[in-house]
Amino acid sequence: MDKIITLSTIGFTKKTAKEFFNMLKDNKITKVIDIRLNNTIQIAGFAKQPNLQYFLKELASIEYQHITDFTPSKELLHDYQHNNLDWDKYIEIFNNLLKVRDVERNYKVEDFNNCCFLCSEASADTCHRRLVVEFLAKNKENVIINHIT
Repeated sequence: MDKIITLSTIGFTKKTAKEFFNMLKDNKITKVIDIRLNNTIQIAGFAKQPNLQYFLKELASIEYQHITDFTPSKELLHDYQHNNLDWDKYIEIFNNLLKVRDVERNYKVEDFNNCCFLCSEASADTCHRRLVVEFLAKNKENVIINHIT
């Protein structure tokens, strides 16, 4: 059997910086993959991109990478946030977007072992980070998905 691969996700909303960084360390995360479309906005606080990259390295020895292929488009995000789409339609459009971006060919699930996909939502239930890890893990029996809450 192939080596077990763990893909984790986390949202920073409703977490203090202490809780957030401890959760990453407790789960032995080696790299945070930022999949937010807007990762420099002021409301992100400690998770604002330049701050987050610094804190991850200095506080937890965790690498940081921003991958825009895993972000929703501006239009998709806008339509969902303004109730122009329900969650099922969002899933359909977002998964198609991942296909159009050729994610299956450009990224291998093995490259994300012990990585944590970051977005802002407190829960992965209706967040694209869940869709990203499910997309990467599809048809793989050796992948464990861990939503850090």
